[in-house]
Amino acid sequence: MEINSFIENFANIFDETDPSLITPETKFRDLDEWGSLLALTLIAMVDDEYTVRLSGDDITSSNTINDLFIKISSKM
Repeated sequence: MEINSFIENFANIFDETDPSLITPETKFRDLDEWGSLLALTLIAMVDDEYTVRLSGDDITSSNTINDLFIKISSKM
């Protein structure tokens, strides 16, 4: 898994957020569109794309998209 493909997949779960705002350093919870529904969508996307079970605790303990990427990579 590469960070750029993960960012692209992450950006695709958003409807209204400009993909150019999403970088490894982005604090995803600061995005206006972020909420519990998108957290569930993220969990489903990670399961489908990477066959990894991402937990709510994994999301809660992550601050940036890169943090998520590292957690997912470590579970692969």
